Amino acid sequence: MESEWDSREQHFLDAVRENIISGLFFTILYILAYLLSSHFRKRTDKEDYYTSDDEDAMVYKIALWICSFTLAVSIGAVLLLPISIITNEILLVYPNSYYVKWLNESLIHGLWNQIFLFSNLALFILIPFAYFLTESEGFAGSKKGIKARIYETVVVLLLLGMLVFGFTVVLTALLDVDKITQESISDFWDFYLPYLYSCISLLGVLMLLISTPLGVTHLFTVIGQLVVKPQFMHDLDDELDSARFEEDHLKRKLKDIDDFLLLIDSIVTKLNKVGSNNSIQQNGHTELRRRLKEVETERKELERKQKASPWQRNVAYPLVWLLLFILTVISLCMVGQNIFKLLLGYGSLPVGVQELALGKASLSKLGSFGSAIEVILIFYVMLASIVGFYNVPWFKSLRPRHSDTAMTKIIANSIVLLILSSALPLLSRSIGITTFDLLGEFGRIDWLGSFYIVFGYNVAFGVFTAMCLGNKFTKTMRDYLLDRLRFYWGSPHDKTLAASNPLSMAVNGRRSLQATKLD
Repeated sequence: MESEWDSREQHFLDAVRENIISGLFFTILYILAYLLSSHFRKRTDKEDYYTSDDEDAMVYKIALWICSFTLAVSIGAVLLLPISIITNEILLVYPNSYYVKWLNESLIHGLWNQIFLFSNLALFILIPFAYFLTESEGFAGSKKGIKARIYETVVVLLLLGMLVFGFTVVLTALLDVDKITQESISDFWDFYLPYLYSCISLLGVLMLLISTPLGVTHLFTVIGQLVVKPQFMHDLDDELDSARFEEDHLKRKLKDIDDFLLLIDSIVTKLNKVGSNNSIQQNGHTELRRRLKEVETERKELERKQKASPWQRNVAYPLVWLLLFILTVISLCMVGQNIFKLLLGYGSLPVGVQELALGKASLSKLGSFGSAIEVILIFYVMLASIVGFYNVPWFKSLRPRHSDTAMTKIIANSIVLLILSSALPLLSRSIGITTFDLLGEFGRIDWLGSFYIVFGYNVAFGVFTAMCLGNKFTKTMRDYLLDRLRFYWGSPHDKTLAASNPLSMAVNGRRSLQATKLD
């Protein structure tokens, strides 16, 4: 006998299913974030879990848990648009399939709201708490312990919250006097907190405006370091043999110096004279050891190139380079198309929608293929922004290193990644990479409804990216032309510098070879 479900029971079962899926999703993200944080965390005696100082161990455990949670929220924010786009295409292809019934509007809308909530929680409460907890020692005169440190952290956090709240009230009063009423001053959660998050999201997209164009150009350098370049004009065997010979020569030279210093040390000891052989040894070894380290690095790199297959050397690098170039061109074309749409009035501002309709129509004119390109471009923009951020001169010191990153630096990286990833959906929708409307509180951010901000951002993003690419691909030729000018009209020192340019050396070598053949 077929049972009939009450609508309330069905609603309850749907809510349970969505909570289970969301719980599994965030659990997987947290495990991944914890592994990443542990991979970069510097493990000192003070941070050791098994140290005799249980207080410090617990403090760093709590800080690591908070950083892992923040990083998990950051990854979730990056995945919001790709998951939503893929869900729409799946429901469009399989509208009546029983196995994808769990993919629905309620689940996607819930993920957006949860990411927004967790972003505010991590940004305004958890990350400041983790930082102040690691720096706290307890108030003067109080009993030392974890409770005293937590008490001091909570007090400082409350004072900081009052300061930020006052700053937000003043900023809102300066920008929009009409919104400051007696009712809105007491309405912190519904007005001031979203407004503050709106300001931080604007800061995030401005950071993306700087870091993404830089990252796009630096990615071409990164693939040259990760993928073996073609070696058409190089003999790897000769270069490797030369590096090995030089390495052996330096090692023998260092060994001879060590033996000589030991002999001198024994003679000085017999004469009962205290010499400064330590400084002599240090001065004698510094330059040789530095050179030996450089040669060893060069030898390992040449061995890696030699072990690479011909396919990797001659095909992989051009393919990856071409893929990056195509993605960059497509991104610039989408930005240009969005600019013209905004100018002609066909484009819509990236404001959110109240009702979500998944599986009704494809987001791209190219169908599923176009949606796949949008997903790839979103990940590409995020990767470029991270690479570019860590190559900005002011933020290079924040770059994490394997097992050598202090806890305070991990906290700083967590909050930076959270700001960048939370601004990624806004950036992707603003510059026209995707037409998927922002959901939840993401679509209610104030500045998204300003035509001048969105249009100016599109123009600045396209111009900066084009300038960075032009500078990247024309730098060698520009340097060559400037060196030619210095060579003919410059001083003797300028002529020497011009002759040392790699492109000038290649051109001069080719000319001399042609002259030799003619003779």
